[in-house]
Amino acid sequence: MATLFTKIINGEIPSYKVAETQDFYAFLDINPNSKGHTLCIPKKEVDKIFDLDEETYTGLMQFSRRVAIAIEKAIPCQRVGMSVIGLEVPHVHVHLIPLHTMENARFTHKEKLTSEEFETIANKIASFL
Repeated sequence: MATLFTKIINGEIPSYKVAETQDFYAFLDINPNSKGHTLCIPKKEVDKIFDLDEETYTGLMQFSRRVAIAIEKAIPCQRVGMSVIGLEVPHVHVHLIPLHTMENARFTHKEKLTSEEFETIANKIASFL
């Protein structure tokens, strides 16, 4: 059965797309730790990051780096943090989180944004790619 993220990739579930290549997809987290919190995923459905083949793993890190650099240009923050946890959805995903304080990295406080704010943020990040 397709994961939630595979359904997003296939357009069955809407997302605020930031970037897409033949192999990877980046979109805003709809329950963000901070404005600009983005998920980068491989289009290949694999549960655990270290189960990815080396080429896909390396490609995901390169893709995530490009997206993180764009986030840092688009969203005022001290830095962009990266986290790979993977318990919520059984599909590899890299969290890229604009950090203002350590609290942004803890997944304890969530920002509430309107659909218009999400759209504006996604477009702004995408403009730097």
